[in-house]
Amino acid sequence: PLARQLNFTPSFFSFNTEGGRCEECKGEGVLTIPMQFMADIQVPCPECGGKRFGRDVLEVQYRGKTISDILGMTVSDAFVFFNEAEAEDKLSHRIARSLQPLLDVGLGYLPLGQPSSTLSGGENQRLKLAYFLSNVADLGHTMFILDEPTTGLHTTDIATLLASLRQLIERGNTVVIIEHNMHVAKSADYIIDLGPEGGEGGGCIVAAGTPEEIAACPDSLTGKALRDAGVK
Repeated sequence: PLARQLNFTPSFFSFNTEGGRCEECKGEGVLTIPMQFMADIQVPCPECGGKRFGRDVLEVQYRGKTISDILGMTVSDAFVFFNEAEAEDKLSHRIARSLQPLLDVGLGYLPLGQPSSTLSGGENQRLKLAYFLSNVADLGHTMFILDEPTTGLHTTDIATLLASLRQLIERGNTVVIIEHNMHVAKSADYIIDLGPEGGEGGGCIVAAGTPEEIAACPDSLTGKALRDAGVK
């Protein structure tokens, strides 16, 4: 109600556009002090205290939280926050549903307001994957090529990611993964094992087939790793 009273549009709650963001730091939350012979120093913005928005915008609250509070939540915390809203609060539940794909690809630990430029390569891949999962009905037949998307993930998060990839496959899409993680390899429908070693010692197709066929290949180092992982 207060946002409507102040004639705030949705863009006022974005730190990427003029209007609601703090103009002292341009929505960055920090000021960069250039140092002539050392690395630049970043200090919290004295105007907004690092909250990235102007004072008027920070007076607006949604269920007791400012936009700065919400953008500081992790995806997991935000999902709980919006999902716990009253049944008639359809907006909150719609936001919770939009966050579900991020949880499905193991990004529940990311703050909502984290700049995409600070994400790792694997996180960026999973973020794009979450976008496609949220629009899976409109994909048609698409090929996804992922380069080690499990880097840095816990075993339980890997299982969640694999379940999401399986959703894409079941809807007629193709997923090609470059990966060294055996949890992923033994879940594959088909493996192409390149080797026999890495770098200059590799580059040849050592074996190709199902995980069981690769595990049965005596010349494949991947086969040995699969056998150690319980594939027979």
